[in-house]
Amino acid sequence: MSYDTLEDSKPWQNWECVLMSIINKLKVIDLFCGAGGLSCGFMKDANGTHFESILAIDNDKAAIKTYNANFGNHGIVANIDEWIADNPIPMADIVIGGPPCQGFSLLNKNREGDHRRALWEPYMDIIERSSASVFVMENVPGLLSSDEFADICARAESIGFVLLNPCVLNTADYGVPQTRKRAIAIGIKKQRFNLDTIPTFPPSPSHQNPEKPGVLPAWLTVKDFISDLPKPVGTEIRDVKPPLDLHFGRNPTALSQERYRAVPVGGNRFDLQKNRPDITPACWIKKTSGGTDLFGRLWWDRPSVTIRTEFFKPEKGRYLHPEEHRPITHREAARLMSFPDSFVFEGTKTEIARQIGNAVPPVFAQKIASYVINLMECRIKDGEKIEEERTGNAA
Repeated sequence: MSYDTLEDSKPWQNWECVLMSIINKLKVIDLFCGAGGLSCGFMKDANGTHFESILAIDNDKAAIKTYNANFGNHGIVANIDEWIADNPIPMADIVIGGPPCQGFSLLNKNREGDHRRALWEPYMDIIERSSASVFVMENVPGLLSSDEFADICARAESIGFVLLNPCVLNTADYGVPQTRKRAIAIGIKKQRFNLDTIPTFPPSPSHQNPEKPGVLPAWLTVKDFISDLPKPVGTEIRDVKPPLDLHFGRNPTALSQERYRAVPVGGNRFDLQKNRPDITPACWIKKTSGGTDLFGRLWWDRPSVTIRTEFFKPEKGRYLHPEEHRPITHREAARLMSFPDSFVFEGTKTEIARQIGNAVPPVFAQKIASYVINLMECRIKDGEKIEEERTGNAA
């Protein structure tokens, strides 16, 4: 930092302010962090003056490499249930993250006995052992109706936490160009907060479905986020500056290309069957209902559907470009997840796709982080409001 960036002619005073800002940051642990979409909302841009990431854990080696490239070298590759048995837990103010969601997901029809459903237990252990005041749990909507969520609530209550209206939120309502629905459960340590002053959760939406009455701006669209990109080049990650580094295509077969051309604007597999039944997979012809997003085109004037880990395969969902005869690229998917172009992804094409599809959209996470900032203003110590204390934990 050069002195000419400071506000006045007494640089030592400004350095003191900068130092205090660093010291007073709220310490955050991110569990099952993936690439760091949730951390991005907490630690980047304006929210970065309030939060400091001190520990992140995930068992995905490539995802942790991405995390460390963006947030510092404190991401750890580990299975959390094994790691906590042999390692000390640092003190923190906030624990964020989402236990792997497949066990709760409606896409997983055989959920009985899925061991991933029990990974909320070490998550809660770390909340308790870190002496955190707040936790933010993010997951698929099915979490809130699961038997496990009742157990999560009971465990939270047993260690002094109360949950603040757990609910399912649509990320499109918060400025993400994607109709991705996520369950958010925020818990606070009761004895550390003035419960009469807790801000209402969820935070007010910033956007709304344009088909519904209201005064908020309309949902952001696919066009808002990817229409400026040129045609993709090549089929591999390129050693060029973003956004073009991840803006590459695939090498489809001639049959796939014919299928792409048979799907009109806004169309899907049923249009393929109508226009070219001779090249439509037999399994789709037999399945006469459902799957309306399969082999579908995104719309320019709407948000995207949920971006999943195999967005580069149009047979998996509505992942064809709105008008070009190809699936969306990694860069387009990252933008539709609201990742900034400056966010660094590490790994192979498949590993990066998995990181993108499994992430929490950073813009949505930013709205949750802003709520947590307001929430932390309601902390108390010995019955009195905490004014400027952000060094570690409240009593």
